[in-house]
Formats: sequence, C-alpha cells, structure tokens
Amino acid sequence: MQTSAFDRYQAGDSAIHRLDPRVKVIITVLFVLSNVLIPDGAWLGFVLALTMILIITNWAGLAWDFVLKRSLIVLPFALAAVTVIFAVPGVALASIHIGPWTLTPTDAGLIRFISILVRSLLSVQMAILLTATTPFPDLIHALRHLRLPQPLVATLSFMYRYLAVLSDETTRLLRARRARSAQQPGMHSGGPLLWRARVAGNMVGQLFLRSLERGDRVYKAMLARGYTGHLYTLNPHVMQRHDWLMAALALAVLAAIQILSRL
Repeated sequence: MQTSAFDRYQAGDSAIHRLDPRVKVIITVLFVLSNVLIPDGAWLGFVLALTMILIITNWAGLAWDFVLKRSLIVLPFALAAVTVIFAVPGVALASIHIGPWTLTPTDAGLIRFISILVRSLLSVQMAILLTATTPFPDLIHALRHLRLPQPLVATLSFMYRYLAVLSDETTRLLRARRARSAQQPGMHSGGPLLWRARVAGNMVGQLFLRSLERGDRVYKAMLARGYTGHLYTLNPHVMQRHDWLMAALALAVLAAIQILSRL
C-alpha cells in the first residue's frame, strides 16, 4: 500500500519495517560508500552486496524482483560512463573506426564500465529498499536526528508536501484543456505544432502561478493548525536493542564484503 502517488512506501510489519529509520539511513549510506570502495572487477564483493540486498528484501516481505525492476531506471544515466571503455589504458580488445576517429576499447576499461554499472544498480536498489520500508515523515525525522542542515530537511519536507499540489494543479489544467478542445476521431486536437507549443508554454506559466497561490494557501492553513517546521510521526524514534544489533550486523557484513573483495 502506498500513502500517496509519490510515496513508494510498502506497508508491512517486518523486522526491517520496525527498524529505527536512523539505522536504515546510516546502513544505506554506508552500503553506497562500501560499493564505491569495492575495487573494479571484484565480482565476489558485488555478489555479496547483491546477496545482502536480496536478504533484506526477503526480511521485508517484498518480492525478490521488487528492487530489481525499479533500479533499471538508473541504466540510461549509468550508460553515460561508457566512455571509460575507451579512456582507461589496458589491453586493446578491438579497433573501431568512426569516420576520422579510431576508438580502441580495452579490457581494463570494459571492467571499469561494468563495475560502475553494477555499483549504480546496487546503490539504487538499497535506496529503493529504504524508501519502500520507511514512511517519508520517518525519513525526515531520521535526517533531523542525524543533524543534517535544517534548511535541507525543511526543503525535503516541503517538496514532499507540495509535489501533490503541483500534480493536482497539472491534472486540473489538462482536464480544462481537454474540455475546451474539439477532437475528431483519429485526428489530433488543436492547431499546428507551433500553436500547440505556444499553448503548452502558457499552461506552464499558469501552472506556476496557480501552484504558487495554492501553495501559499496550504502553508497558511498549516500554520493555522500549529505547524512549526516539523513533520510529526507516531514513531517514537527510540533506539531499541534490536536496532543496535541490526546496525552491528550490517556493519560486520559490510566490513566482510570489503575484506573478501580484496582477497
């Protein structure tokens, strides 16, 4: 179950769901850092990191492919590192001629590219697990408890609240455009492309103004109801014995991954 269109939290009562959000945030950050420190081509380390993700996914009661499918969104961004295949010195694998240029992929470059791709997928998968097992207000409280800068925490909390406002205003504008646009079967509504582009530009301006006005009304309503800059949650945020044990276990596993990846 999701609490909103933008909240990817999956409700549950597993040990991972009950874990203190501060512990989950710290484990996620350390996991990403551990991935960065795994040497290129240390496939055992990457396999162990993936195993850790699958175990946490199982403990959280989620499907084994839950994080895998959602992590594929990182592929277009990770492919930007494809140039390292040709930039890292190593044994030449081939010679590719493109006009006046000659590209020479190397074995070291290919290994580094695959390692970057795997690191990106694993890091995003752990971040997905964090948001899937932790309500967003709990994440905000965890960041505040971890002494992150208050302006950053406040910006994230308002982004969470006002994304729904922006989405609602966009839906209203699109519905109004459809209501005012005649459309024959099998044909596009409206005029030529330039006219539709001008209409879209006007809609963006209207969206900004209407979202700004509605956001101001929402903020005043929040102040009238006692808002003081903090998101409240029913989670008491008190570290229990199992929180400390889970944190120690995660640190031990990450340390083991670093050691085994260098053997």
